[in-house]
Amino acid sequence: MTAATTRPLLGAAMSVVCNSLTKVYGEGAQQVTALRGVDLEVAHGELVMLVGPSGCGKTTLISIIAGLLDHDAGECTVLGENIDHMDQTAKARFRRHLLGFVFQAYNLVPQLTTAENVMIPLLLNGMSESKGLAKAREALERVGLADRCGHFPSQLSGGQQQRVAIARALVHEPELIVCDEPTSALDHATGQHVLEILRGIAGNDGRTLIVVTHDQRILGFADRIAHMDDGRITHFGEPRISMEATS
Repeated sequence: MTAATTRPLLGAAMSVVCNSLTKVYGEGAQQVTALRGVDLEVAHGELVMLVGPSGCGKTTLISIIAGLLDHDAGECTVLGENIDHMDQTAKARFRRHLLGFVFQAYNLVPQLTTAENVMIPLLLNGMSESKGLAKAREALERVGLADRCGHFPSQLSGGQQQRVAIARALVHEPELIVCDEPTSALDHATGQHVLEILRGIAGNDGRTLIVVTHDQRILGFADRIAHMDDGRITHFGEPRISMEATS
């Protein structure tokens, strides 16, 4: 694990800048305010974890950053691009080339092999199947699954499926990877291994990671921890302090 910081990496460019983000669901008596003026900066090459109680706005925030959800007020700049100025087609293109997403439920296609699942982003970007399979195998080797290229998701453990999802998220070499509860269904040892992979991607490749988690066991892998409550980021903490506070 790397040393923790309480602010963006000194001198680093910002991969994500959110200013006063607001998001409201529903209308009238059914109206729910999910985000209440969120400010967040994430430096290039940084691993930031978002923690807080269920319903505090964590998934809403990363969905806006990933261009999957529109916000109602404020600004969000991702990798130098103001996503407010993009239509849905431009956002989809932006995600295909520059973003990777690791879902809590893995979202693997059961009828496809692990290699075929991993190469999906490459095919969407126009790469040939033969080149896509070669790069998919390289990505699977990186996460320790070189011997599972021909297996189907049903033949893999939960931890192996999550590593396939990580390989799929990084195979097109995105600048930003967003993870939603990547260890929630994993045992301690498997969860630690998954975070070691993600930590290596941030530390060795210089890619930016934002991880939503309730898993106190993995907080020490972060550079910073953003604590959220009631639609706001209340404070930032060092991993060691955050782990002691929640233990």
